[in-house]
Amino acid sequence: MAELQINIAEIKSNIKKLSAYLKKHNKQWSLITKVFSGDLEFMEQILTPDIIKDIQSVGDSRLSSLKRLKELNPNLITIYIKPPPQAYVDDVVRYADISLNSSYKTIRALNNAAISQNKIHKIIIMVELGELREGVNREDLFDFYEKVYELSNIEVEGLGSNLGCMYGIEPTFDKLLQLHLYKELIESRYGTTLALTSGGSSITLPLIENKVVPQEINHFRIGETAFFGISPLDSEQFLDLCTDTFNFHSQIIELEEKNIVPDGVINDASTGHSVDFDDADIGKTTYKAILDFGLLDVDQEGLTPDDEDIKFVGITSDMTVIDIGDNVDKNGKKKYKIGDSICMDPNYISVARLLNSKFIEKVFIK
Repeated sequence: MAELQINIAEIKSNIKKLSAYLKKHNKQWSLITKVFSGDLEFMEQILTPDIIKDIQSVGDSRLSSLKRLKELNPNLITIYIKPPPQAYVDDVVRYADISLNSSYKTIRALNNAAISQNKIHKIIIMVELGELREGVNREDLFDFYEKVYELSNIEVEGLGSNLGCMYGIEPTFDKLLQLHLYKELIESRYGTTLALTSGGSSITLPLIENKVVPQEINHFRIGETAFFGISPLDSEQFLDLCTDTFNFHSQIIELEEKNIVPDGVINDASTGHSVDFDDADIGKTTYKAILDFGLLDVDQEGLTPDDEDIKFVGITSDMTVIDIGDNVDKNGKKKYKIGDSICMDPNYISVARLLNSKFIEKVFIK
């Protein structure tokens, strides 16, 4: 069976280093656990007391994951990191201490749910800064806040923004400063205090050292850098964090010398795509191996084989075909045989999908 190896020790080391770094710069942060895909054992391995004590909250975009987080540790501060569906406001209030919001109707429904549960539900109002994802339009922000301010069981914890996730709009100093200025204007107009200005994410981290992030941006929501050691801004290692935290191993279940070009009329495959072939390859052969995972587990686009000579040929629901050339190493010896394991580095989305697959074994390395 294919397996995902998870280096718990290195991930925890990454989180501790991030906590120390952000504390040095007077920033609070939420550890975003989307990559867990709700895996309880993964949560238990990572969210130990030595980790939890230095983070402000733990965030996720799935209510089922927040429920498990609360079951694991009822004292965890949890944050729901996307605008809640109105149909699930009761569960949002039940399992999330804080939620990110951009719809007044939803916030009003959250208020009613909070009244029913005898709770105060905290929210971060998301502001549209150009990414065109979630966020209240800037010209509507003050009217929006005024209506929310009147709700009895809603407490506005702060303002937030989301940059770089959909269109790659960079979190520049000017954009982040706008977020802070809106916070100051609201505090001045309504005589209130907003604790968090949540404009930071993994993509923003490298900008702290370059003083591109205004000092007033005091809250970061970080997932990818904590678990993979890189910044999505440039896909480079951040600080000295470990980047070798996940490895995917899949066994060779068939290995044969076969034609490069299929024989017959080529049409769309069962997975909905076909491939073009070079006429010059007709009649030529290469060694092809079949691996024991498929699209139901993960898309091969997010996997990078450790062996640079390996090429992905195709994928179906439960098997993947790779091209290994002449199957001979530099010393002239056979490179692979049936039963050998092919090691690949999965990206962020691939790890989340692999953790979500019940057909992939999870191995935790401490």
